Amino acid sequence: MVNPYDAPVPDALEGFRQSSFTAEGKTRAVFRHGSGPAVIVISEMPGITPPVAELGRRVAAVGCTAVLPHLFGTPGRTMSPGYVAQSVAFGCVSREFSTMALRRTSPVTSWLRALARREHEECGGPGVGVVGMCFTGGFALAMMVDDVVLAPVLSQPSLPFSAPFMPKHERDLGISDADLERVKQRCEAEDVCVLGLRFTHDRLVPAARFQRLRDELGDSFVAVEIDSSPGNPYGNPRAAHSVLTVHLRDEPGSPTLAALEQVLDLFRSKLL
Repeated sequence: MVNPYDAPVPDALEGFRQSSFTAEGKTRAVFRHGSGPAVIVISEMPGITPPVAELGRRVAAVGCTAVLPHLFGTPGRTMSPGYVAQSVAFGCVSREFSTMALRRTSPVTSWLRALARREHEECGGPGVGVVGMCFTGGFALAMMVDDVVLAPVLSQPSLPFSAPFMPKHERDLGISDADLERVKQRCEAEDVCVLGLRFTHDRLVPAARFQRLRDELGDSFVAVEIDSSPGNPYGNPRAAHSVLTVHLRDEPGSPTLAALEQVLDLFRSKLL
């Protein structure tokens, strides 16, 4: 019997244009949709799933070019527990991702910054937006080292991995001291808004991490924390994690839909 998760969904990336980009000695596939200033949508684990592609379509619908780099997994493949575990295992052993190290920027962000610069040259506009999610959530912060990034979104930033007995990891931002200093300089000197999204009971994204962002960036950090406590009025499960994809409730009055609109408004105001 063929496992239905072993192949891409045929129409998951319908409408996207596939090409490749080479930097830092690495060539990766890149999927684009729409036109206008670029927004780099960096997929969560396990990869560019149908919900991640749909987020790209929503970004394109506001007048931007959604740019989805392929970092792990199989583009278009549907999420499953086994597929997630496989991708996480790859990320944990890859030298390009800093999953546990404190005060260290993941090396893959250098490649992503090069991609952002190229997309800015090709797509125009005042700069580039970035959405990082889960495993890649903090990458949007690290990419602010480059002036070209004007609209960073940190959705459920989960690295470095932490546990209740690891307070230093809970407050760590997955970025080097030098890169953090550069980000702070930009926040102080420029009108840069760093948007962060998390569910309140998400164990992968400690509240202490968002508090650290407030401490470091001040009013430049805007936190959107969505109630996922037991019995919450929105029906968000306690284990809710993916604000913009898997756990997005696309219905009026939903706080996740409001969070998505806040993200899109950021791109409208900063890029359009």
